[in-house]
Amino acid sequence: MKPLAVFGGTFDPVHLGHLSVAWEASELLDAEVRLMPAHVPPHRHAPTASPAQRVAMLQAALQGQDRLTLDTRELRREGPSYTIDTLRELRDELGERPLVLLLGADAFAGLPSWHSWRDLFEYAHIGVLNRPGIDAAWSVDLALEILPRRTSDAKLLHELPAGKVIELAVTPLEISATRIRELLAEGRDPRYLLPCGLFEDPSVLAPYRA
Repeated sequence: MKPLAVFGGTFDPVHLGHLSVAWEASELLDAEVRLMPAHVPPHRHAPTASPAQRVAMLQAALQGQDRLTLDTRELRREGPSYTIDTLRELRDELGERPLVLLLGADAFAGLPSWHSWRDLFEYAHIGVLNRPGIDAAWSVDLALEILPRRTSDAKLLHELPAGKVIELAVTPLEISATRIRELLAEGRDPRYLLPCGLFEDPSVLAPYRA
């Protein structure tokens, strides 16, 4: 069964770095990937753009393709956007369909600071988006937890609903949402850092203009 993979973030704004790694993960896993903007991110400052504005940017960015889709469930839920709550909700909907949580290597290394982090493996596999040839440093608690779960076989994630950890060698683009917001505030045009759909309607980027 083709897995469903979820890729969360503030997407403030969504940029080509987000889209490129999500696309590669979709290819490597042969999975549908949903981009899932957080309402109240537990580990970051509140986004500059409102939920509605971030949804408009994501809708513009995802035009013209069907591999990546948008899921706004966390924006409709009050309180902190805890990943475990999202995975429980998705598992109720999906039954035994494989579910994959996509995380950047830095976020994965910080997993022990997440709410109910050990429970995540009951509901989903985890796909770690890594630079080729780069090994991340993991805490002892994280290393012990994932040791029996690690696999390099993406096909295994099609056969089991949850519980495995796979590292995915993707091509990260060193693009900073913070820098993009700074450029827009200065009246500059980050033309090749953002998807072209965000430039078709000038109002989409209005939250960042001075």
